[in-house]
Amino acid sequence: MIPPTRWLPMPVLSLLLLIVWLLLQQSIALGQWILGGALAIVIPVVCRPFWERQPTIKRPWKLIVYILRALKDIVVANLQVSKLILDPRGRMRPAFVEYPLTLKENFPITILASTITLTPGTVSAHLRLDGRTLLIHALDVADIDNLVDEIHQRYERPLMEIFES
Repeated sequence: MIPPTRWLPMPVLSLLLLIVWLLLQQSIALGQWILGGALAIVIPVVCRPFWERQPTIKRPWKLIVYILRALKDIVVANLQVSKLILDPRGRMRPAFVEYPLTLKENFPITILASTITLTPGTVSAHLRLDGRTLLIHALDVADIDNLVDEIHQRYERPLMEIFES
C-alpha cells in the first residue's frame, strides 16, 4: 500500500487547489469534482521536488504572539516614520547595519527578513551567501548595537522558540 504522504504530500494545498478549481469553474458538477480532485493530487506531487522542507511550528501560541507584536510594531513604526518625515529639521540618521543571524533554517530567516522589511523605516537589503548575516537599512539609527539587540529580542529570539527549539 502506498502511504498517503506519497500521493498527497501537501493535503492543505490540495484542498485549496480543489476549492479554487471549483470556484473558477463556478460549478459543483461531479465531473468538476473529479477533474479538480485529480489536479489537486497531481500538482503537489509534481511540484514537491521544488519545495523546500518546511520546519514544523514547535509553539503555535508563540507564533500568534509574534504576529500580534509585529502588527503593533508596524503601526508604531508608521507613526515614528511619519514624525521623521514631517519634522522640518529633518534629523534622520540612516545607516546600513550588518545583523548577525543565529537562526539556521531558511524559512524562519525569511520570516525575520520579511518582518524587518514590513516594519516602516527598516528594509532587509541582503542575506549573505553563508546565511549568517543580514544587511539591514534603517532610516533612523541612534545606536547600531541597540538596533541589533532590539531585533534579536523582539523578532529573532521568538522565531527561534517557534521553529527551532
